[in-house]
Amino acid sequence: MEHEPHELRIAGVTAFSTVDWPGMMAATLFLQGCPWDCFYCHNPALIDPRTAGVYSWADVTDLLCDRIGLLDAVVFSGGEPTMQRGLIPAMKMVRALGFEVGLHTAGTYPSLLAKVLPFVDWVGLDIKSTREEYTGVTGRARSGENAWRSLELVLAHNMLRAGTKRPLDYEVRTTVHPAAFDDASLRDLGCRLADAGVETWAVQRFRDTGTRSPLPRVTAEAVDAAPLHLDELPAELFAHFSIR
Repeated sequence: MEHEPHELRIAGVTAFSTVDWPGMMAATLFLQGCPWDCFYCHNPALIDPRTAGVYSWADVTDLLCDRIGLLDAVVFSGGEPTMQRGLIPAMKMVRALGFEVGLHTAGTYPSLLAKVLPFVDWVGLDIKSTREEYTGVTGRARSGENAWRSLELVLAHNMLRAGTKRPLDYEVRTTVHPAAFDDASLRDLGCRLADAGVETWAVQRFRDTGTRSPLPRVTAEAVDAAPLHLDELPAELFAHFSIR
């Protein structure tokens, strides 16, 4: 069955963004639905895949046509964009309009991500924890295996397309909260990412804007825990390292 861009369930649109793809001026589409339930999710309204979209694909194309020459790219964010079958046709149409294509993903579906990557110029991949500790963050079994397999796919595509006319750039991002990490486990994650071949790692401080209260599956002790020592992370292992 041939899928179409209008099948996308679009929950939100940011017309101009400089933060969703570092260094690029982008429009960002927030797609509805995610199979995981990360305790620190800053937009839990996007989790339920049964919720209808707010914006139509026609709304998006009208916006983009008005901004040709003003925007560099379109970023597909979520929710989890790869769960939507209209994603690839939408990316093709965005590229036909002259924009580059960015993707935010948690690596939830490696097999679907593999199909999407040929149509993407940049990936922001969330790696939420070491493989073994993922369930505590996402509330879902086997989520760590899927995310780390997706990391392998992104790194492989990055290597495969290096030096081509359409290289694949990427950023691995990790949100830090004391319920997910202590200082030792966060350093361990950094070392594991470097060993896997990651060159760009962005560590994101937890912010409670938009999150649920209380945070699901988080103890009061974790909420009151001392801040992590982010300045002690192994920044020297990465070509590009940032704390946000």
